[in-house]
Amino acid sequence: MAAPFGFQIPRSAKRSKTTASSNRLDDALSIAEQQGLLSGGRTLTVRGRMPSLLVEQAKKKTGIQSDSKLIEAALANIVAADEYGDWLLAQRGTVSKELDLEF
Repeated sequence: MAAPFGFQIPRSAKRSKTTASSNRLDDALSIAEQQGLLSGGRTLTVRGRMPSLLVEQAKKKTGIQSDSKLIEAALANIVAADEYGDWLLAQRGTVSKELDLEF
């Protein structure tokens, strides 16, 4: 399966598609894989208490059934997040008010 920007989604990251958010997670996992973030052994244990309804809905929305894979997808989504909105807001006031933008 091809992903944007020439990234290839590894077979291990593929799963059944339940919603458009699955495509976003596939892209996030692909970006994390391309950056080498998914390579190596699984040596770190991450634990936390979560509301069961939150986990249930996240699994339902993504189609991921494994708690570990769900956490991995969530972390990859954070790493691959688009920061365009933050960048755009940071540009406020950087263009001279004297610049003629009329066409």
